[in-house]
Amino acid sequence: MTAVKLDGRDVADAVRTRLAAAIAALDFVPALHFVRVGENPASVSYVRGKERLAASLGVASQVHVLPEDASQAAVMNIVQTLNADDAVDGILVQLPLPDHLNPDPLLAAIDPAKDVDGLHPINVGRLWGGQDGLFPCTPLGLIAILKHYDLAIEGQHVVIVGRSNLVGKPATALFLREHGTVTVAHSRTRDLAGVCKQADILVAAVGSPAMITPAMVKVGAAVLDVGLTRVDGAIQGDIHPDVWEVAGYLTPMPGGTGRMTTAMLMENTYRAALSRRETQ
Repeated sequence: MTAVKLDGRDVADAVRTRLAAAIAALDFVPALHFVRVGENPASVSYVRGKERLAASLGVASQVHVLPEDASQAAVMNIVQTLNADDAVDGILVQLPLPDHLNPDPLLAAIDPAKDVDGLHPINVGRLWGGQDGLFPCTPLGLIAILKHYDLAIEGQHVVIVGRSNLVGKPATALFLREHGTVTVAHSRTRDLAGVCKQADILVAAVGSPAMITPAMVKVGAAVLDVGLTRVDGAIQGDIHPDVWEVAGYLTPMPGGTGRMTTAMLMENTYRAALSRRETQ
């Protein structure tokens, strides 16, 4: 048995095609602004990729670059300026920040209506409260992949390995919204292998290369690999390659969940732009 590939690139392309048409039909241009501190090569690359994607969809974007030694107050000032600018629909503070900066107050300072990363405490509360809001992009992408391939979530046992604020916790809330039965596992879970093997849908979001082995996967399960680690210059996910022979469905790494994250960022930007104008 070889798993069916859940091709995140194909799903992302479908999302982008839909968004490009929807944005072209607007009578305004959505605007997404990035705040980047320093010249971390990965951050520079990520923001450039997001800029290119925004341009391809008809979204205006601008990057505000601060020096590596920028103060907390200087970054906060940029965020507050963007909050006050009615022409700005989405704000993204690129993480990670230099060690001397505390990201929490900066993320909490972003206008929740412009919080396209979905990390503001108000949007977190809306997510868990079953309300509308802007939610984290990677978990939104996981749901979108499963729906694209017509894989049921309702009534399925979903096991999420990882409890981060970026993926594990919001993914838990989103799968509950879809009526999945959710178990959250982590480094202190007893019998992690046994817990994982109960999953109809298994999400690995730890960042530990190949930690999920075939013995931990139910035959025929849908497996979503969110982990991303560079090992000897190559990207590895949390899922061991031999899981392809056990799972029923599996996202590749790379080419699985990563591109969905940027696609859902643009989805959030579009939704933020519409929502802001509806409430004005």
